[in-house]
Amino acid sequence: MSSVHTFPLGPLQTNSYLVAHDREALVIDPGGEPSQLLNHAATHGLKVQQILNTHLHFDHLYGNQALHQSTNAPVLVPEKDIPLLSSGLGSGNYMGMPKVDTFEYESISEGELTLIGLQCRALFTPGHSPGSLSFYFPDLGAVFVGDVLFAGSIGRTDFFGGDLETLLHSVRTQLFTLPPTTVVYPGHGPATTIEAEQRSNPFFEA
Repeated sequence: MSSVHTFPLGPLQTNSYLVAHDREALVIDPGGEPSQLLNHAATHGLKVQQILNTHLHFDHLYGNQALHQSTNAPVLVPEKDIPLLSSGLGSGNYMGMPKVDTFEYESISEGELTLIGLQCRALFTPGHSPGSLSFYFPDLGAVFVGDVLFAGSIGRTDFFGGDLETLLHSVRTQLFTLPPTTVVYPGHGPATTIEAEQRSNPFFEA
């Protein structure tokens, strides 16, 4: 049995996802104090095995260290975004935002993964950040896209390492080639589907 639970956390209400399969779980983008995630996992008898980051902007990182300390789960980060950790965008010393607690991590890049017994394809989707990864789970019919694509919108491209044309290309070639019914879980706001964004997202009108 598999499930996806959404927890908006942190100062920017970042969507933090708990993906469960059998008795194991992974967390994607813990954007704030993770007690809600941990309580849910404990209540349902889930063991958190991995912590994934779609990209390394501060608002997606706030819960990494506390969650790792509580679960001993490794933090997996996009290799090509690692330089952001030494900047305000990654450390949190940016626009008056709180500092991100330093955390240990392992780097990953695009390709096939097996996580909590589920096949996962890490898709290289730069544009919002230089190394952003989206995590597609065929068995869940779901893709976790960070801040690349939103319901009816796209992520900002005016941060360091962002580029509008690169982002649009990422969505068209990596996300819009997924099955139309795939549920899109973004970093902020409501979930959507690939089909809905192909049909009505104003950034991709012909």
